[in-house]
Amino acid sequence: MSKKPIIGGIIVAVIICLVAAGTQINPDNPENGKRPNSEAWSTRIAGPEFDNITTHTFQAISLERNVPYKFEFVPMGDSPERLKISVGNAFSELFILEKTLVDTGISKYYTWEYTGDKNFQISIQQCPNQKTCSYDITIDRFGNLKGSVSIAITRVSI
Repeated sequence: MSKKPIIGGIIVAVIICLVAAGTQINPDNPENGKRPNSEAWSTRIAGPEFDNITTHTFQAISLERNVPYKFEFVPMGDSPERLKISVGNAFSELFILEKTLVDTGISKYYTWEYTGDKNFQISIQQCPNQKTCSYDITIDRFGNLKGSVSIAITRVSI
């Protein structure tokens, strides 16, 4: 068996990861389709200090009501299998890591994505007396606790 398709697949996977990372690193780039400063919150759960911790609670963040928000993830093959994320009492969702085989004809590789309802917004019932309210964020991880994942909440451009 030739090693060329395997090496080619690794190179393609690295290029895709670098492009995705560049998009995350430079969110002000108009080609991303996002408004500048659209990120409302982000975290990266990685490293041995997180290996045995299943629940992570983050201090309150301010979110505006009637503004659409979206969760964005940077998962890898060893990322947690499931993430349950709660934004105070305003939003809760279980995200499941799914892999997809990509066959280019020259090589085969996997991509990973968290599935679940990534979009939410704060309603007037959840934030009745002001335009902005504060919410704690809780993340429960299940499976592959040694794997890393980056999570962000961004405003959705309309």
